[in-house]
Amino acid sequence: MILKNKIYFKHSENLMKNEGNILSSRKYFFKKKNKNLYYLLKNRFYWMNNFINENDNMLELGSGPALLKEFILNKNFKTSDLTNYDFIDYKNLDATNTNLQSESFSVIISSNLIHHVAYPLKLYEEVLRLLKPGGLYIIQDVNCSLIFQIIVLLMRIEGFDFTSDVLNKNVPCNDHSDQFSGNNAIPNLIFDDFDKFNAKLNNKFEITYSKHSEFLSFINSGGVIAKTFYIPLNDFLNELVIKIDNLITKLDKIFAMQKCIVLKKIK
Repeated sequence: MILKNKIYFKHSENLMKNEGNILSSRKYFFKKKNKNLYYLLKNRFYWMNNFINENDNMLELGSGPALLKEFILNKNFKTSDLTNYDFIDYKNLDATNTNLQSESFSVIISSNLIHHVAYPLKLYEEVLRLLKPGGLYIIQDVNCSLIFQIIVLLMRIEGFDFTSDVLNKNVPCNDHSDQFSGNNAIPNLIFDDFDKFNAKLNNKFEITYSKHSEFLSFINSGGVIAKTFYIPLNDFLNELVIKIDNLITKLDKIFAMQKCIVLKKIK
């Protein structure tokens, strides 16, 4: 369900505050004053522990403020990012060309990274190279549903382009010179026809888990990095919102704002 095939907004047009301000978003989270945001991120990340062993050798690609680390139950979890902040384990690291040792990780995670990657196929090739046989790629990313598209149009955040070719390693799907450039259609272009995308990877992946999530909790979170207005809720109401989201996001083409995917590297 597509409102427009293609639309992009400049950073200066974004109606949210602090776009791309990683340090500010991290400081804001650890103040622990926004319960809505905590419940959003707990629901966004905690499910991943069902696929993780305590001693797995794990890597997160595109960690940003590295908030995932607060929710993952693993001793060997390493963060990585293009930035060189002190809280990042692998600094100045390009997710499509990490130069890390092949087959060195049991689990790789990316959260809301894929829609920022100009050449998605290169990312998946790199993940395959880094994963051990039977390893998992755990993905949390945008679902460009009808409501999500409306929010993009209203708030003028990033944009989406359903005409992009996610199979082309020569033509970028967004502005590859801007790490905060986003094409929110990319995850849908990949997973709405994953067999076609996977064929480009010699069918080395299989989907072992797929779910949609986040509607009201997303809208009323106040934002993870960029910030906007929200209505503060207590614990009971936040838990209720998550339960409502779990029901309503089954209508994923209309309401769901996020995808939860687990890919397994075939031995």
